[in-house]
Amino acid sequence: MNIVAENKISGQPIDNKAPKRPVRPVRWFIIVGTLLAVLVGGLVWFNSFRGQMIKQFFANNKPPPTPVSAAEAKSEVVPNLLTAVGSLVAVHQVDVSADVNGRVTEIKFEPGTRVEAGTPLVQLFDAPEQGDLANYKAQATVAQLSLDRAKQLASRQFGPQATVDTAQAAYDQAQAGIAKTEALISQKLVRAPFAGDLGMRKVEVGQYLTAGTAIVSLTDLSELWANFTVTEKDSGSLKVGQTVRLKVDAYPGRTFQGKITTIEPQIATDTRNIRVQATIANPEKILKPGMFVTTTVVLPEKPAVITVPETAVDYTLYGDSVFVITEKKEEDGKTGLSAVRTFVQTGNRVEGRTEIVKGLKAGDKVVAVGQLKLQSGAPVSISTDPAPPIPAQPPRY
Repeated sequence: MNIVAENKISGQPIDNKAPKRPVRPVRWFIIVGTLLAVLVGGLVWFNSFRGQMIKQFFANNKPPPTPVSAAEAKSEVVPNLLTAVGSLVAVHQVDVSADVNGRVTEIKFEPGTRVEAGTPLVQLFDAPEQGDLANYKAQATVAQLSLDRAKQLASRQFGPQATVDTAQAAYDQAQAGIAKTEALISQKLVRAPFAGDLGMRKVEVGQYLTAGTAIVSLTDLSELWANFTVTEKDSGSLKVGQTVRLKVDAYPGRTFQGKITTIEPQIATDTRNIRVQATIANPEKILKPGMFVTTTVVLPEKPAVITVPETAVDYTLYGDSVFVITEKKEEDGKTGLSAVRTFVQTGNRVEGRTEIVKGLKAGDKVVAVGQLKLQSGAPVSISTDPAPPIPAQPPRY
């Protein structure tokens, strides 16, 4: 039996033990925590495993080398050429015209034919001049007879010398009238000033022509001038007598040759260019005045330089460059080829090859075709396909 000694003490038995806390919630938290730890650890391990497998996949799965066409940098003597553009001009070309006014009475030529110097082309109305010529000839006849009689009388002392002088003056005046009228008549007959080919007719019978009106064009095609300009910098290398090669669009693949005959002594102040004229023989008469021509002046040879195909050079705003093919060792110990971008300094371009002033040496292999899909250091392989012709000629339609 329990005895309560104080009022504040509850009346519970002393030997009763305190109730135990429930065990189930603690186990539950332990189990859940363990599962979460296992799950997080599994995720971390999976991500690490996946990263390693991806890295291993890409390490063992490299893309194949890019096939390219290669060319070798050569040391060679290239032609020292100066290229410019210009046009052809006939040495002798004129629009034939009349010196005086008159009506066309006869056309004596056929358009497009060749004529010799002095060939009559057009006759203008000259009846009044022909009448004046007959009058002056009659006066000359009478003056000649009067002069002869005056000389005979003067020789016999039957006439004064003044009569002889008057008769001589009358005769000379008649002869002057004949000469003047014949000159007027000759102006009414238009002739070819030189030998050449006629163009299209520009007049008709009965048409009244004023002085200077074009009748027909006359061109001598046996010899032409090629007029072109070069820069002030290149003017010092030009000399009279140097060979000039010409190409025209009308005859692709064919080269014509001439020589420099005139160099303008003055340089244009607005363009700083100098005009040059070359003379070209045209025996076949296939070159025509007004044709656009590409001229190439052959200059004295320069020392040997390094050259590569023109297609091997990549021209950009940051500079000119080429892809140099080099050998490198892979991680597995094998040797492979790679293309490394190398900046160079270029010079002239002649016949499909580019002069390399700085950046390459003879024997270096460069990518000639296929560099547009490359990056510096990319693996490459030498293609066995033939390279396109250099320079590439576009198809003609």
